Amino acid sequence: MRAVFGLVLAVGLGLAGFAVIMVKDFLAQQAMLAEASVKEPETVPTKMVYVMNKPLKYGEQLNREDVRQIEWPAAALPEGFFSEENALFPENDPRPRFVLRAMERNEAVMDIKVTNPGEDAGLTSRLEKGMRAFAIKVDVASGVSGFLRPGDKVDVYWTGRVDGMDRNSSGEVTKLIETGISLIAVDQMANGDHSEAMIARTVTVAVNPQQVGALAQAQSTGRLSLSLVGNFDDTVAEAIEVDQRSLLGLAEAPQIQEVREKPKEEICTIRTRRGSEVVETRIACK
Repeated sequence: MRAVFGLVLAVGLGLAGFAVIMVKDFLAQQAMLAEASVKEPETVPTKMVYVMNKPLKYGEQLNREDVRQIEWPAAALPEGFFSEENALFPENDPRPRFVLRAMERNEAVMDIKVTNPGEDAGLTSRLEKGMRAFAIKVDVASGVSGFLRPGDKVDVYWTGRVDGMDRNSSGEVTKLIETGISLIAVDQMANGDHSEAMIARTVTVAVNPQQVGALAQAQSTGRLSLSLVGNFDDTVAEAIEVDQRSLLGLAEAPQIQEVREKPKEEICTIRTRRGSEVVETRIACK
């Protein structure tokens, strides 16, 4: 009996020792894996990108001391970034660059935010090839209550009378004449970074020469009103023309036909007195 008890005890102690060894090996392996993960972090591909050293506002000159290079994740590179100094500050062109949009510290420098070397930060730098700048007079009502900013897009409506309209028509007509026109300046401000409402007297739009002629004619013959288009709205507005009758849902007035009187037949006579009697005789008219 004692021999059996001793044998069971020995087997139990052996199993317990084996279990302790297995747990110890498992913990050692986990510790090694954790240490390896700390020593060998996952590497992310990067590329050197020029960013701002300090904030700059619209129109300020961009100098070499205003930028620096940092590592930027290659999978999240912004469009139009600069990675080489010669691309941002060409050696063969020492003319300065100017800021087109306000930039903050650590913001990537992109080609859409700075001018080309020697190019002014005025309106000419915002006009694409074939486009022209045209000013439109606005007020609080026609200028969307002062919420227009450079960079916004607007639809242009014309209101006025059309020469030769039927006298039975409702008078003035409102018509959509241009859609999705880009604003490049509000009054004398071409910087679109202001957020407060500003009551403008004129806005400047970028249009082609044909549109310049249409807007000039419309502005001289009626009133122009602007309608602000959403930033992410890519729909194309359909042709719109509204007069008073269509606005109120009234039927067209019946056309009044003019009745022309037939010319009266001309009758020629001659009077002859016979004593106290006057006789009227019909004769041919000459």
